Amino acid sequence: MTNYYNKDLYKILNVNFDASMQEIKASYRRLVRTCHPDVTGNQTDIEKFKEIQEAYEILSDEEKRKKYDVLNGFYREKIKKNYTESKSKNIYEDVIKRAKENSTKSESFSHSINEALDNLFHTKKQKDIKQEKKPPINGEDIKLDVKISCFEALKGTSRKVNILHTEPCPNCEGRMFINGSICPMCNGTGQISSEKKINVKIPKGVTQGSKVRIKKEGNKGQYGGKDGDLYLIVNIEKNNYFEIVGMDIYCNLPVTPSEAALGADIPIKIMDETVTVKIPPKTSSGQKLKLAGLGLDNKSKTKKGDIIITVVIKIPKNLSEKEKELYTQLKEISNNDIRDEMNNGR
Repeated sequence: MTNYYNKDLYKILNVNFDASMQEIKASYRRLVRTCHPDVTGNQTDIEKFKEIQEAYEILSDEEKRKKYDVLNGFYREKIKKNYTESKSKNIYEDVIKRAKENSTKSESFSHSINEALDNLFHTKKQKDIKQEKKPPINGEDIKLDVKISCFEALKGTSRKVNILHTEPCPNCEGRMFINGSICPMCNGTGQISSEKKINVKIPKGVTQGSKVRIKKEGNKGQYGGKDGDLYLIVNIEKNNYFEIVGMDIYCNLPVTPSEAALGADIPIKIMDETVTVKIPPKTSSGQKLKLAGLGLDNKSKTKKGDIIITVVIKIPKNLSEKEKELYTQLKEISNNDIRDEMNNGR
């Protein structure tokens, strides 16, 4: 269902974005009669019919339709259209009223209505001139949190984000009321909101809490002011094996008891590169090793980060009978008391 919020559902149902519920239902019934696979006899129409059903399921539900309209910009367009129609109607009625009041026996109604229209447009022109003199106001920046994995931080990635833009209502200019009544365009909120989806690139080498700036994707400026910017605040998710702290990569490296006891060269894959970690003999669990200069590369800094390895000795979950036999022999021949220091308080 989520994927359908990215499609033009009104186009699928052959209706306008401001169609009434009655028009939506009528169009759906008409499409069912003409596009149903049982009617057309063509089984390739199954996906198309499924699309029609999904579109109707969203648009016939008021809550789902409102969410869809907000996500795709239709909600804002509806408000503007309704406001424009309402305002035009009120202006026309006001002009007729003034013309009737001003017309006399010696003055025709047509002359009065022309005079009323002249006064209307003169007032509008004066208002526009007044607005042009207002000082520019820059749009506010928008900040969004975005989560990425540590490997995405290493090699770069992209994300699709939803941006909620807000701006002062152009009708009431953010005052919420006009002539003592709630503004019909913003319903008394003083703001108009719209949502926009964009794809953004997150460069490689970003660190926890770093900001990615996308110019002019913030809130719109007013009266010639500059548009704000969008800032993505990067949050790098932890996993069981890797973590990025600053320019360093921390890695919990599982090794077998034999590798820890005898030493080993263990290859590990970080991003698209393979790094070999040399485990010295007699390595204990929790011991740390450093691979200098193999961490993150930040061009603004002269020194690269490091890879910090923490050795974690792990027993394989599924031991073969032969392995169990060898562990038993090792237990029998070992004379080392690894808990001696603990038991003697040292």
